[in-house]
Amino acid sequence: MSKVLEITDNEFEQEVYRTEQPVLVYFWASWCGPCKLVSPSVSWIADTYSDRLKVVKLEVDPNPESVAKCKVEGVPALRLIKDKEIIESREGAIGKQQLQSLVETFLK
Repeated sequence: MSKVLEITDNEFEQEVYRTEQPVLVYFWASWCGPCKLVSPSVSWIADTYSDRLKVVKLEVDPNPESVAKCKVEGVPALRLIKDKEIIESREGAIGKQQLQSLVETFLK
């Protein structure tokens, strides 16, 4: 079972802003082809770094508030958030190695 938590606008504050760990927020859409390529890497990150990183996914269409808060302009999109601040931002498909490097940079 993947350790990626699926959330909505209603849960964003609690699950992303009110947590001690850094949070990787994965914004996706069911109609997005590149999202299907990125999803397995996001799940792998969640499973591999669950002791140091919380990973959540948010579908963009039904959750416009969180999309606006994080200034998401396209999907797939990733936001690494710590202490209510976006510390890293990526839009577009990203490979597993790139994602791992991005995460490890901020978990050291």
